[in-house]
Amino acid sequence: MNVHKHSLNSDRTALLAEERFFAALNEADRDTLERVMAEDCVLIDVMTGSEVSRAEFVGLIGSGRLAFQAIERLDSRVRLYGGTAIVTGQTRMSGRFDKQLFWVRSRYTHVYAEDHGRFRLVNAQGNPVPSAGAIVTEEVRTEGVQ
Repeated sequence: MNVHKHSLNSDRTALLAEERFFAALNEADRDTLERVMAEDCVLIDVMTGSEVSRAEFVGLIGSGRLAFQAIERLDSRVRLYGGTAIVTGQTRMSGRFDKQLFWVRSRYTHVYAEDHGRFRLVNAQGNPVPSAGAIVTEEVRTEGVQ
């Protein structure tokens, strides 16, 4: 398959969509997530390997059940195939899911497809990097709260 430039102005446009996605995670911005993610977007959870729909994911972020404290993008690479952009990269993330704190280093693949002149995330998969102390969780303790 040949990698080539497309009407969405190549790597730069895909990386802008990627930046919007990560910024929305950091800011718990439900509206931006809904704009960046396609309605049928599927994420493969880096912690559990489970499949998560856009509706579930946006709901977790919007409710505060899933909150990111920090996301550091270590690198990324874009490959274009017509109206599809595949972004691979690495992150270090920390946050909280319900009462569990987490820290994870991951490699990821994000697939963006052209939709009415812009890239939208259609698939995301994260894989922990075990040699880097990939997943550490710790229960949040709240004294006097039940």
